[in-house]
Amino acid sequence: MRALLRAAVTLAVLVAGWQALVWATGLPRYLLPGPLAVADAMRRQAPLLWSHGLTTLTEILIGLVAGVALGSVSALLLARFRTARRWLMPLLLVSQAIPVFALAPLLVLWLGYGMASKIAMAVLVIYFPVTTALFDGLRRTDPGWLDLARTMGASPAAILWNIRLPAALPAFWSGVRVAAAVAPIGAVIGEWVGSSSGLGYLMLHANARMQIDLLFAAVLVLGLFAVTLYAAVDALARRALPWQPDSQPAEDANP
Repeated sequence: MRALLRAAVTLAVLVAGWQALVWATGLPRYLLPGPLAVADAMRRQAPLLWSHGLTTLTEILIGLVAGVALGSVSALLLARFRTARRWLMPLLLVSQAIPVFALAPLLVLWLGYGMASKIAMAVLVIYFPVTTALFDGLRRTDPGWLDLARTMGASPAAILWNIRLPAALPAFWSGVRVAAAVAPIGAVIGEWVGSSSGLGYLMLHANARMQIDLLFAAVLVLGLFAVTLYAAVDALARRALPWQPDSQPAEDANP
């Protein structure tokens, strides 16, 4: 309840500051609409926001699941096979060296203006943090556990599945949290490059028509998706790791 109260107070302060900035500067609504104007746009355009938001949310969720699955498999291959590290690691680095904006037009060209190109874009953004986090966790297993398993005659595959993978779960969930936070970026970038629906598409058209209140409303809906998705992943991670409770400094224990 204290966390919810703090979040509500923070949100109220931000909204009040936003409204105060609008009043103090006297900016016109086509430059900076106030929170009341944005709330009214969300009420009036609720069916439109829901329709486009559902498309973007579907792209985000499918991209997140596919990206996490692909990243997990890649990390396991990197940890298990030396040959995979030689071939996959350069591809992993190249995937991040090229700006995502440069790849978005190609994905739209190859996969079309439908949902596939946006999902591929989300997967591309998600793939790196999941792979690197899980691979790093697999590499940092306690050497004592590994020595004990080898002494008892465990095979490399058994060590990977029964020791290294469970030990890497905290790092894996950290990567999934990051992936949940950045997943909307890939989907929206794909929609900006070429689409016929989605919040990114709606934002572009609202900006071209000077409907800035609707643009802000779409941004807020997208932010709500991102926060909700992150909170859901964080709650799932806490349930998946009951043996690793959160720790906090002594001075923060009694806020």
